[in-house]
Amino acid sequence: MDSLLSICDIKEDISYIIDLASEIKAGKKEEKPLEGKTLAMIFQKSSTRTRVSFDVGMYQLGGRAIFLSSNDLQMGRGEPISDTAKVLSRFVDGIMIRAIEHDDVIELAKYSDVPVISGLTNLEHPCQALADVLTIKEHFGSFDDKKICFVGDGNNVCNSLLLIAPLLGMDMSVACPKGYEPNENTVKIALEFAKENNTEITISDDINVALDNVDIVYTDVWVSMGDEAEAAQREIDLKPYQVNKELMDLANDDAIFMHCLPAIRGKEVTSDVIDGPQSVVYDEAENRLHAQKAVLYYYLKD
Repeated sequence: MDSLLSICDIKEDISYIIDLASEIKAGKKEEKPLEGKTLAMIFQKSSTRTRVSFDVGMYQLGGRAIFLSSNDLQMGRGEPISDTAKVLSRFVDGIMIRAIEHDDVIELAKYSDVPVISGLTNLEHPCQALADVLTIKEHFGSFDDKKICFVGDGNNVCNSLLLIAPLLGMDMSVACPKGYEPNENTVKIALEFAKENNTEITISDDINVALDNVDIVYTDVWVSMGDEAEAAQREIDLKPYQVNKELMDLANDDAIFMHCLPAIRGKEVTSDVIDGPQSVVYDEAENRLHAQKAVLYYYLKD
């Protein structure tokens, strides 16, 4: 069964899904294409954007979403993931899971007879990356000659962006302190994609190197869920990578600022940047709805 656990799972169809999202957003697709369909939504981690966008997305497409927290599932009481997958597959048409461990999502998809969509794991956040590139295309008109720089902790969002950028013909750089680099295997795959598509991937602790000729500056929180015990050290290590006006000035004059939210003003980004004219964070947040409606259409429509 085809599932969306990683950007790699849709590498041949990313442009189609982005175009589909644009069509759905513009109201150019049929109404209620998922009428009668049901999506189970498993949340091991709390969420605002993922929960609301998938719930509203299914409703607007004519289907229904069922919210399931860890407390609602026997999986939280020791039932094997394989049993949960097999049983849910008998009830619903698709499963969205926002999980702690990426391996759990892989196992869920292995035993599921319906598509599994990752709403985030510790390794990747493919739906966020799709919303991000939809926003970039809307703002610039195309991906031609564009470069994105992720600043800060090379986390799950950074990993998915590293994979999707070269597949769309964009260069990407990561500005991060040593020890905060993105996943090693993800970087290896991204470099292969970059070679195939004649693009460049750069990982550097030098902000000036990473911000050279950049059109999109992207950052995320310094302390993700699960990293709270490291909060004090992370703030010390990542403080030099705060996205402020001085850092934005290193990028191109027409560069935009992106953040997957929630943001902590005064930490990873200053208020004058995230609330300033270069910020597209609310367009980006809205596009979670449209990108995920395209994903749901892609995987659940007959």
